[in-house]
Amino acid sequence: MAKRSERLLVLMQALRRRRRPVTGQVLAEETGVSLRSLYRDIETLKTMGAAIDGEAGLGFVLRADYFLPPLMFSEEEVEALVLGLRTLVHGPDAEMSQTARDATTKIAAVLPPERRGDMDAVGLFAMPRAVTGTDWRLGQLRRAIREEWQVRISYRTQAGEASDRVIYPLALGYYDNRQILVSWCVLRNDYRSFRIDRMETLDVLDQRLPEPRRTLFHRWRTRNNLPDLT
Repeated sequence: MAKRSERLLVLMQALRRRRRPVTGQVLAEETGVSLRSLYRDIETLKTMGAAIDGEAGLGFVLRADYFLPPLMFSEEEVEALVLGLRTLVHGPDAEMSQTARDATTKIAAVLPPERRGDMDAVGLFAMPRAVTGTDWRLGQLRRAIREEWQVRISYRTQAGEASDRVIYPLALGYYDNRQILVSWCVLRNDYRSFRIDRMETLDVLDQRLPEPRRTLFHRWRTRNNLPDLT
């Protein structure tokens, strides 16, 4: 029989797939346990915060606003989380690096006792190129993207040409040795990408984007025939 934590994960997935109540017998067959054990597992999930409605004989359904118990990370999901967080820890964005460290600690703290060593045991590591220092611009741009503010920058191209631009920041791309900002450029009346290390000054303006950022970003993604990057 699978470990109980794995069985609870399977049960949560079975409930998540359904929008209508499902009988305990069907759930018991899917999870490979007796009906009595299934009812105990349902109660366990409820005590952990899962919003499960229903009762024996009528069926069970997971409400749309359910709380996902922390143990509901599979081993591969833990690996994906750890790899992503380790990548950020060693990056050029100082605020994001500390946030990644804090998130790692929080996730490990809320995992069940038998799973808390999983994060340290993950054998996946990001090997970024040497980072010469942190970049103050990244934090400001992330906030501008999140809160949908316009930004004014002084920018120098690879050829050394300088220009002042008002832009609508849409997304930040983190590469090994540089970061790229996807934006709408008011001067060019078109989408443009800017290297962060070529921004000589940066001011977040007290002006909102004229359209929702997600709408502008979707148009850029569609124009470039890119997959969903989120």
